[in-house]
Amino acid sequence: TYMLAVMIIGARQLGLAILMHEAAHGGLHPNLKVNDWLGEWLCAAPTGASLKSYRPYHLTHHKYAQQAEDPDLILSAPFPTTRQSLRRKIVRDLTGQTFFKQRFGPLLGKLKGDQPKGAIFSGEIARQKPFLLWNLGLLVALSAVGLWWAWLALWIVPMATWFPLVTRLRNIAEHALVAKDEPDPFRHARTTRANWLERALIAPYHVNFHAEHHMFMHTPCWNLPLAHRLLEQKGLTGGMLTAPGYISVLRAVAHS
Repeated sequence: TYMLAVMIIGARQLGLAILMHEAAHGGLHPNLKVNDWLGEWLCAAPTGASLKSYRPYHLTHHKYAQQAEDPDLILSAPFPTTRQSLRRKIVRDLTGQTFFKQRFGPLLGKLKGDQPKGAIFSGEIARQKPFLLWNLGLLVALSAVGLWWAWLALWIVPMATWFPLVTRLRNIAEHALVAKDEPDPFRHARTTRANWLERALIAPYHVNFHAEHHMFMHTPCWNLPLAHRLLEQKGLTGGMLTAPGYISVLRAVAHS
């Protein structure tokens, strides 16, 4: 069905973001220039992200995880919250409001200022150039085979709905309700067990093994399950912060 297609494609868009994250750690290719090209143009550009901007931000997050200097702290700060608040967030994601705010909010904010409008638009176009070029190419290619509508229905709609939602779920699962200034490296982040459906629709590329990623940030994502098993075999996972699934995390972060 169409809704299932939106969910699967939106999850694959999150997969591209995760591969960009992999590139931020130099994990896509041993040659850094090749790694960065792959991460920027094949992973970040399709969904409007930027590896160049993301890398310093993300490495700061690793350096100061759950400390005052952590730039990601704002993502977990609202939790715990009420079920009504969480429900409103989910509705905003699924109705495209989050996408619109993130994509156009900064531009609209600048347009309210005194800066010349032409300079604002030209600067925004330059900033979004990789995203615009990639999506123009996709639209042209689909139009050439009579499927122009698929760009909107099967690329932009998933990007505006399911992708923001699963990105939010990922952020909640990784760091919500994680203690600030936690000295134990096994509890800097949460690992969430994911069944096959969650891996397909919410947690591609083993992104659910987040505690392991924070302990061994240069371990490629495809080896994180192995890292977990090795830690388990050595009896080291007893104190690790884990959750049995994404539903259990949502129940923990939202109260009535």
